[in-house]
Amino acid sequence: MSIRLRRAIAGLAPLVGAAFSAATASAEVPSVATDIAPVHSLVARVMDGLGEPSLVVDPGASPHGYSMRPSEARALSEADAVFWIGSELEPWLEDAIANLAPDAVSVALLDAPTTTVLEFRTGATFAEHAHEEHEEEQDHEQGHDPHAWLDPENGKAWLEVIADEMGRLDPENAAAYAANAEAGHAEIEAVEAEIERLIAPARGMDFIVFHDAYHYFEARFGIQAAGAISLSDASDPSPARVEAVRETVTELGVTCVFSEPQYNQALVRTVTEGTRARSAVIDPLGVGLESGPDFYPQLLRSVAEEMVGCAE
Repeated sequence: MSIRLRRAIAGLAPLVGAAFSAATASAEVPSVATDIAPVHSLVARVMDGLGEPSLVVDPGASPHGYSMRPSEARALSEADAVFWIGSELEPWLEDAIANLAPDAVSVALLDAPTTTVLEFRTGATFAEHAHEEHEEEQDHEQGHDPHAWLDPENGKAWLEVIADEMGRLDPENAAAYAANAEAGHAEIEAVEAEIERLIAPARGMDFIVFHDAYHYFEARFGIQAAGAISLSDASDPSPARVEAVRETVTELGVTCVFSEPQYNQALVRTVTEGTRARSAVIDPLGVGLESGPDFYPQLLRSVAEEMVGCAE
């Protein structure tokens, strides 16, 4: 071997060693799967600089009923930990975790002791003048409303839950997870204060949502929907429910009826036709927002902005 070749190999050795060390460090970080984009963002915030979680529900699809693609099922099967909302939102995912990731740590965030949970609202309309709800719809909506990520206080609480669990799985990086969670906590507090100022024009506005996904956001920021076209699980509403919502739009002179990108827009046209109600798109899952650590605060801000934009 020539002297020049030996020197070239010697020069490459530190680079190869550094690459190997980086790969080893990365391999030591647990593999994490998440269900929906808001949870993915919170986990990504905690893991920032250490690793990146995978997402098993496409942001453009409803999480209430979903068929995973092969790549998503593979990511779930390779997970050391799974952070998800819980079976109230995704009943199908409980079996998928049991079958594909039986050895993974499964954390249903809705079940965390620090989570603020609200009960389902029943009936098509939520005010005192509400039309009498149908028995099948009332029975269908018993239990906890799973859309808890739209309360920023839950987002802050979940950062701590995620950091604690990641610290147990990966003790060497526990301090980094905790520091990331603390930084994320401050970011959510900042956007929460911003929304408190931003949402003022929407307070007192009568509005209808497509499906009852915003109870947590409403309760936190002092606003209230007059009703929802669909049930909280976004299943198809009965004709009687649609008619009840339409009557409410007319009786209250509802300002806005919000649709969602994942669902049937024709139903919104049905309840607004012939009225003065405006329609706008609002999305509890943040379709179109860039995924990652910054997604969650941006999602909360976008919900407020859409509400205020329609109110004005």
